[in-house]
Amino acid sequence: MKRTIATAQPLCDAIAKPMQIRDGLKEINYGAWESQDSDYIKQRYEQDYIHWMTEPAWNAPTGGETSVQIANRAMAVIAEIQAKYKDGNILIVSHKATIRIIICSLLGMDIGRYRDRVNALAGSISVIKFATYGPMLEVLGDRHYMPPKLRERTGT
Repeated sequence: MKRTIATAQPLCDAIAKPMQIRDGLKEINYGAWESQDSDYIKQRYEQDYIHWMTEPAWNAPTGGETSVQIANRAMAVIAEIQAKYKDGNILIVSHKATIRIIICSLLGMDIGRYRDRVNALAGSISVIKFATYGPMLEVLGDRHYMPPKLRERTGT
């Protein structure tokens, strides 16, 4: 959560609004894989890794959480926000996997395909408008506010 707080704080300061932190928006729990590189994970947890790469909706990193679990906790926060704020703009700052899973959930896409269907890179901005007929994705993964050198980085 340190990175999301560091990202959100200047924005909250600029509009003079307090930050509200919700655990439901935290990054995926990678369990035993946390802070390990992919070679280490593939070597020690080969079958779990294959299952997770094939179907993350129902297969978690060893000791971690599935995309279904992430969607459940994150969408509870989205529902809370929708109930509390009927109109206006809301800024949500979270992590890459969680954001992609939220977008898939809101748009009715298979959350197990979040890595294959939604490209929202780190530091990017996505905009969803809640309209009469449901959520409308208006902007996905925009990083044009960044200097070109940072925009070029695709993996982070």
